[in-house]
Formats: sequence, C-alpha cells, structure tokens
Amino acid sequence: MTFDYWVELSKSARWPDEGELPASLEEDAWNLASGFVDRCTEWAMRGDNQRIESRNRYIGEATSKTFSLLSALSVLWGPDFGSACAEWPASWLGIEVRFELLTPWYSKDDRVFHVMDNPVRKDRVFGVPYMAASSWKGLLRWACRMQAGLREHLRENDGKIEGWRDPDWILHLFGNEKGEEEDFHRGALVFYPTWFNRIGFEVINPHSRERRAGTKPIYYEVVPIGANGILPLLYAPWPGMKPEAKPGEIVPKLLEAIEALLTTYGISAKRTAGWGTAEIIEWRAYRKGQDPVQKGTREELWQVIVNWFKEGTP
Repeated sequence: MTFDYWVELSKSARWPDEGELPASLEEDAWNLASGFVDRCTEWAMRGDNQRIESRNRYIGEATSKTFSLLSALSVLWGPDFGSACAEWPASWLGIEVRFELLTPWYSKDDRVFHVMDNPVRKDRVFGVPYMAASSWKGLLRWACRMQAGLREHLRENDGKIEGWRDPDWILHLFGNEKGEEEDFHRGALVFYPTWFNRIGFEVINPHSRERRAGTKPIYYEVVPIGANGILPLLYAPWPGMKPEAKPGEIVPKLLEAIEALLTTYGISAKRTAGWGTAEIIEWRAYRKGQDPVQKGTREELWQVIVNWFKEGTP
C-alpha cells in the first residue's frame, strides 16, 4: 500500500466497488479510514515542509472540500425504531429528528496523533464523523434547563449556577447529575449517536492587532454546511419511576427544547461562534400499536401524538 494510492482513492469521493481494489489490498480495504490518516500523519512528522504537503494532500485542495463517506455504513445512521417499536412496552416513545446543518459542526477528536491540528471526532475504525450520545445528553439537558429558567437564575446570581435545582420533569428525563450518589437514579431518556456522511474543512485566520492581518491560519476539519443528521431519542419510563411525571406534560417540553437546541443554541463546539446550528427537516414519532407519524414541524407532530397520551389510549 502506497501513500499516493490512498490519497488518490480519497479524492475519488466514493468507496471502491467490490473487486475494484488490487488483490493485495482487498483484505485491507476496511482499513482505509484509519490507514490513510496514519500515513498522512507519519509523513507530517518528518519536517515542516512535509507537514504542509501532507496536510494539503489530506484536505485535497485540488478537489472539493467535502466528500461522501462509505455508503456501506448506512447501518450506523441510527436505530430502526419503525421495526423495534412492536416489541416495546406501551409507554415507550421513539423520536427521530432529521436535520440539515446551516453552519459547520465540530467536535475535537481524541486521536493523539493526526495530520490536522483540529480533526473532527470520528469513529476509530471506519472514520465516520459522529456526535456521541453523551454529548447529546449534556446539551439537551442544558437546553431543557434554559427552558426551565436557568438563564434568569444565572442573571440573578452573577453567572453562577450554585443554588439551581432541576425541576422534577428534567430529573425524570435525564436523572441525577454525575457524582450525585445520594438517591441516585437514571433518567427515562435513552440517547444514541448521530452519524454524519460528509467531511469538510474550515480556516480561521486570527488577525494581529498591530498589522490587522493574519499570518497563522488555523485549520479545522468539520462536518460542513448542508450535511444531514438524525437525532434519535427513546423515551422509556418504567413503572414506579421517581420522580413521577405525566408524559402528556413533559413530552411537549422536550420537543420544544430539541427545537431550540438545534435551531438556536447549536450542537457544536465553538457554539459561541455560531457553529452547529441546523434546520429541522422532519419530525418522526413511533409507539407500539400506533402508526408512525412524520411531520414537518414540532407543532404538527404534537397535534397528532397528543392523543397517544390521553387516558385509556392503548
């Protein structure tokens, strides 16, 4: 396997068809994502000139700034609520929110060595960028808190969160904070990762106050504007769960918080710079014994599924 082979293959913007790779490479085909990065990084470690050349090859200046990742990995895009809901308890609810990025999405990768200074977070095996389930939980909890009055609390307490207590509906959805051992319990929400199928690059060029010009551009690997993603959530309460909550009262609050998070607050690192905002394309809901619902707005979705929570509904 040569470095140039992987570079040219990455520029083709597609995964090779079966039998297209040379025989010597067939068994290593699934190592493309990590192998290509490793080879670029190895070259970058040989000196400044090689680092620049390797980075430029990785970005692919001669081609588009974005490329489609492995279509074969569509199995990773999310759980199949449509098939699974037939086996759920009647009280469970599946929610899918399909969205399109209006600004770049970025989350720092945990890979120690990389040709880029700021690589986007990716699956270590397949190289597919993704937003972790834990990130969704933290951001959505924060959006629910803002809806419940956290902004006013911070304003009245000089920006300090001390003294804030989550209302029961937030504790019901998310459980206790990490580290709260007394009376600890988990929340009713189950989170899943969001997988993206495109990668792009952004450059930030901080300007010198004296020269009013930038000399050291900072490169970021990102999920670009226009990429699509799916937020899957499973609301799975159990009998006798504490604190108690009425689904018909807390689900609309959850939907409103999801909309605010995606369209206003943003889901990316560097949110303060406007990164990670999105347009919601479609809302979907699933429940045992009910036909799946697909709507274009949160209000339209709730108008239909509100009947699922009325007393006596199977």
